[in-house]
Amino acid sequence: MDRLLAQSLWQEMNTALYPDTQPRAVPLWQEPQGYASAFAVSELAATSIGLATQAVAELIASPHAVSVNVRLASRWFSSSFKPLNRPPAELWDAFAGDYAGADGWIRLHTNAPHHRAAMEAVLGKSDHREQLAERVAQWRVEELEQLIVEAGGCAAVMRSAEEWQRHPQGQAVQQEALIQWHPAPAAKKPHWLLPPARPLLGIKVLDLTRIIAGPVATRFLAGLGAEVLRIDPPGWQEPTLDEEITCGKRRAVLDLKRSEGLQHLRQLLAQADVVVHGYRADALERLGLDAEERQRIAPGLVDISLNAWGWNGPWRNRRGFDSLVQMGCGIAEAGMHWSGNPRPTPLPVQALDHATGYLMAAAALQGLRQRQIHGHGSRAQLSLARTAHLLIQHPSVTPASGITAKAGDALTALELTPWGIGERLHAAAHLPGTAQIFSRPGSLPGSSNAQW
Repeated sequence: MDRLLAQSLWQEMNTALYPDTQPRAVPLWQEPQGYASAFAVSELAATSIGLATQAVAELIASPHAVSVNVRLASRWFSSSFKPLNRPPAELWDAFAGDYAGADGWIRLHTNAPHHRAAMEAVLGKSDHREQLAERVAQWRVEELEQLIVEAGGCAAVMRSAEEWQRHPQGQAVQQEALIQWHPAPAAKKPHWLLPPARPLLGIKVLDLTRIIAGPVATRFLAGLGAEVLRIDPPGWQEPTLDEEITCGKRRAVLDLKRSEGLQHLRQLLAQADVVVHGYRADALERLGLDAEERQRIAPGLVDISLNAWGWNGPWRNRRGFDSLVQMGCGIAEAGMHWSGNPRPTPLPVQALDHATGYLMAAAALQGLRQRQIHGHGSRAQLSLARTAHLLIQHPSVTPASGITAKAGDALTALELTPWGIGERLHAAAHLPGTAQIFSRPGSLPGSSNAQW
């Protein structure tokens, strides 16, 4: 871990979270191991988790300093849960990955069945990966990217950082804040208990997120005692992430395409203190739930939203994931040159997802603090592409030896989930007197009713 890089990241994150106040003290760094990477991945892990934990301290006015175990923070950016009686789930669909086209590289994201179907609508069905690679090799990559996106799929051409900076979407992202704050109307001050041992006890968080970044945010809030209710659409499955990312939460299913499902969501929103959503930029607006309507339904709401490619520019509504953003914004290309690898070389972990998730959690906690002090709601927008822009400005400058696992990294109590048993890592950050533990293990969609 490079402390100067960590200091720089901390200053930028502090400015984003507390734009009108003095920066907070840097956490105490423990076990400063680092991932070997072209960019400051472990520094990003430590500072983003540290920022979220510092926001907890601010909310409860804790007099204690925050400390962060950098090695454990790095491990949380990979995975925090280890199955013990079965192998871990496969992370990628058989056809997901990087392919060489006629004039460059392209990444296809096919984990979701409908995204794979969109890819096959353009490239046809393949019997095996090699056959698909032969088909991709015949295409110019930007043309293929556009056609797959238009078909409702997910793909990204590998671009250099310089190409991304010239791209209209890259230029739009550079103009955005890491955390974009928007004013919200005044509301009554709440009567939250905010006990230091479980600061978010009794606070209701409506979770409208999927995959990694948004669920990381709500997992952190759940670990502080929040009542997190996650809403999934009918038929949605995340078999590779259920145990990792849904601990501490209740999961219900609602069909928002039906009027009764949408009305039910409005009723849940009316009772929520926080809503975290990761839909594409205009999705809630199309459902009649724009930002103003959300505040009208729930005065004083802390409203945190995420998208992949940024909130302005031509790609604001484009589907995207961490691996695609790494390809599109220059990270994978820089990693290729840094490593001497002839193929795209992404970060060792999906750091954009995880870091953005902790930044979202920090924004939610700061929003709760502002509601407590001033009585008004708040709204914050974040994106994977803007987090990538932050990381690209922090290339590694010293070699790192990598991350090791140690005896005692995991909690002594095992988690019993619907799939079996496993162990969870200790929290990476420590605030004396405040536990970060989960009241329930990961669960299946629809295992709880859609009610508080």
